[in-house]
Amino acid sequence: MRGFKKVVSLLIILSTAIGCGVYNFTGGDVGTAQTFQVNYFQNYATQSPGSTFEPGMDRDFTLALQDRILNQTSLDLVNTNNADLLYEGEIVEYRISPMSATAQQTAAQNRLSIGVKVRFYNRTKEDADFDKRFSFFYDYPANAQLSSVKDEAHEIIFERITQDIFNESLADW
Repeated sequence: MRGFKKVVSLLIILSTAIGCGVYNFTGGDVGTAQTFQVNYFQNYATQSPGSTFEPGMDRDFTLALQDRILNQTSLDLVNTNNADLLYEGEIVEYRISPMSATAQQTAAQNRLSIGVKVRFYNRTKEDADFDKRFSFFYDYPANAQLSSVKDEAHEIIFERITQDIFNESLADW
């Protein structure tokens, strides 16, 4: 009887391990796609009233999106025009706004908002294409200069926006 329990326990462990092997904790569903391309995201933020231009942000965002997809899928990054999945778009907003006021009618907190317009094309599953705007923000004390919090703010905002783009394009929840 004791040997039977060991065999049953071993079978349960093996079937659980095999069953978990197909689950992807990132939720990415690439289907039959094998390659992806992220075109350079141009910075058109100044075309939006109240937005400013942040040099280098276009390059940083493009790399952040490439890294997100590389780290959460088994897809290969290519720079040809025949990738299975194609991401392209523009940075359309980079705005600093006062968020809350003090009793002296001055800003107590500022908000940096970044908006990105994304077009996604899935050549292996056409009904998955989209053209959508993604945005997120970072709040910081009004007495702090943006330059002192910019690196952290960009990292947090890019992390959220790239994850939202990933979820919209590849997560099958």
